[in-house]
Amino acid sequence: MSARPHCSEKACELSFARKVWLFSHDYLKCCVYISVADEPRNIFTKKLYSKLIGTSQVLEDFLDFHGAKNSTDWYFYRELTAAVRHLSLGGYCQQHINNRLVFYDLPDSEDFRVNGQKTADFLNSCLVNLAPVILKEARRLNIPIPEDKFTSEDFPGITTGEMLNYDIDDEAKALQKKHIVKIASDFLKITGQFDQLEFYGPRSVEDIQALVPDKVNEVEIRRFEMVVHNLQSSFDTYVIHGGLRFGDRKLKQLRSYFSVVFHLLQMMGRLLHFYERHLHDAGYKNIYKKVQERLTQLIDPEMLLDRTINYGLQYACHYLNAGKELAQQILNENIERGRIRVGIPVKLGFHSRPSLLVAKIVQHYGGQVELCVGDDRFDASSVLDIQWAGGKIQKENITEVVFEGDVRALKDIEILASVNYGEDTMGKGVPLPKELHYLR
Repeated sequence: MSARPHCSEKACELSFARKVWLFSHDYLKCCVYISVADEPRNIFTKKLYSKLIGTSQVLEDFLDFHGAKNSTDWYFYRELTAAVRHLSLGGYCQQHINNRLVFYDLPDSEDFRVNGQKTADFLNSCLVNLAPVILKEARRLNIPIPEDKFTSEDFPGITTGEMLNYDIDDEAKALQKKHIVKIASDFLKITGQFDQLEFYGPRSVEDIQALVPDKVNEVEIRRFEMVVHNLQSSFDTYVIHGGLRFGDRKLKQLRSYFSVVFHLLQMMGRLLHFYERHLHDAGYKNIYKKVQERLTQLIDPEMLLDRTINYGLQYACHYLNAGKELAQQILNENIERGRIRVGIPVKLGFHSRPSLLVAKIVQHYGGQVELCVGDDRFDASSVLDIQWAGGKIQKENITEVVFEGDVRALKDIEILASVNYGEDTMGKGVPLPKELHYLR
């Protein structure tokens, strides 16, 4: 006989049947509300999503504690609960984007708005499909259906026609420049990392199925979500506290770019989790496969992936790329600028290795740096430009050059120059100082 789970005497007084009714009550009450709605699009507010998320979460935890994942009788009810939770989490994120879009000040956002509404409609239609099935399954399990009903007044939207007075100054001050520089640099680094996902436009169903989960999956998307969330948190803590309505338009627009990407990644993470865990791999047991088949009749996996990739991933990539020029502009307006004079690489000059290392330093920080040779200026983030400069240096027998621009990059270029740009006089690579660990 298996050991009984430890609990206090009072907590164990209620039976499983009584507790499953208690934990199901408001959840089923939401399902009743959804199943009788005349206009489903109009009922799904952030407050309704929040109620669905909270009630399904505690019910799922309760069912898991009591072994529903290993019970033929209870497994489907448990999977329906998980479906509601993840679809509602996705819906909440999308509704947040819908509510905030007017304040984001994003260019050419009409197609994005239309696609966002299409995504919301799909998620809501899934919840509408699930609601009567959940109620039917509850009746089969002898869980009483609530007699009291929710009304639309219980789930108002968060928007009104009024706004509170704007009376706290939120302009960026000189003290904030170092934080602005770091945030703009980090944004540019994230866009470079995101390029590995190689999304260039809408994908076919076959392409998406080859992409998910091998290359695009919950773990990868949540990793990016965390990085972008940290960026947004730093911005709100150290740069501008007051939201999106007023203040420095450039800074607020930059925040809009990474904010909308963050919420898209949030939604994608929830939907990918649901797809990978509940629709993609059913497991080897027959009951799991049967439940998966029943879920796919209620939630179209292909449409779920289409909205996740052809909406979520497409616009995340789009807005990261669209924000690069603005981030670069903000960065160059706020960096501390300086000037250094250093020697050229001994013996071989600026050939491929030293040119690449200098360019990598400049790219790492993202700010503007120029290599100055006489009256000519070359972009120090470009290997090709540095090598062009190298030709002029060799031709005119120059032994020292000047770099001007972002002092962060100049400091590291100076360190690189002190070790002859990472090579000996024969052109063989030598170990780099620890300060340049990111070049290895």
